Amino acid sequence: MVDVDTFLTALYVMVDDFCQSRPQKERRRPGPDASLSSSEVITLAIFARWSRFGSERDFYRYASSHLREAFPTLPVRSQFNRLVRSYVEPIEAFVLHMVVLLDTRKCPYEALDSSAMPVRDAKRRGHGWLAGYADIGWSNSLGWYEGFCLLVAVDPTGVITGFCFGAASTADQQLAETFFAVRAQPNPRLISVGSISSGPYVADKGFEGVENHRRWLESYGAQVIHPPKRNSRKPWSKRLRRWVAGIRQIVEGVYDKLFNAFGLWRERPHELSGLRARLAARVALHDFCIWLNGQLGRPRLAFADLLGW
Repeated sequence: MVDVDTFLTALYVMVDDFCQSRPQKERRRPGPDASLSSSEVITLAIFARWSRFGSERDFYRYASSHLREAFPTLPVRSQFNRLVRSYVEPIEAFVLHMVVLLDTRKCPYEALDSSAMPVRDAKRRGHGWLAGYADIGWSNSLGWYEGFCLLVAVDPTGVITGFCFGAASTADQQLAETFFAVRAQPNPRLISVGSISSGPYVADKGFEGVENHRRWLESYGAQVIHPPKRNSRKPWSKRLRRWVAGIRQIVEGVYDKLFNAFGLWRERPHELSGLRARLAARVALHDFCIWLNGQLGRPRLAFADLLGW
């Protein structure tokens, strides 16, 4: 267990090293200069994603009361929130920096899975804040919901190597198609998916389809392995099914961290840029906690008692 000051110091040093290594781009904006540096904005954006903070307002109250000495130029809440939204791409780039630092390139496989990311009660009237982006989808655990479908790739130790999201009604195969395509042919505007995997992807039956698998392998070099349906002409043995199910348990653990430890279930965004920034910050916090646990000689996914408040 580490105290808040130690955690923030370790996080800030890593973020600052990352920012110093990036080429500095001139970003001309009207008005006075930002009160916080890039390193400070990214550090606070990531730290704010602990589920201890029930909302952005709650985090700002905590920062104003406890973090003023470390961040004396903390601006008013509205300005701080605008700063975080403007740092979407640097936060996503920091996630990739963590992936490289954790050396996931030699992993034998990556587990691939999707999950519901609700942002609004599906029974509410009106179009909501993200009309045209979020829509209605089905989740086995939630039923009908309004929001997005989140897709993550995870290495065998729990490191999130890439992520993306689409409207809730998007099929897993469609989301995977875009994920593999952008990994094979990187797009600077969609860097969150990460780099192409050196091994196969282990997935569930939501990513089935012989034609899909053939196209993904030939076009993007992505080999997908998943158990066949129980009525398949070529069924797997019970032992093999259990083996694959055991491999994929790591994804369930990772989603538990994102939704519960880091509060993704409570996400109710008003702007897409805000959702992107906070989602990337949660992934960055997840991977940073894995790195810090490794430095402390603790189990990688032992987040519950990592930080002593």
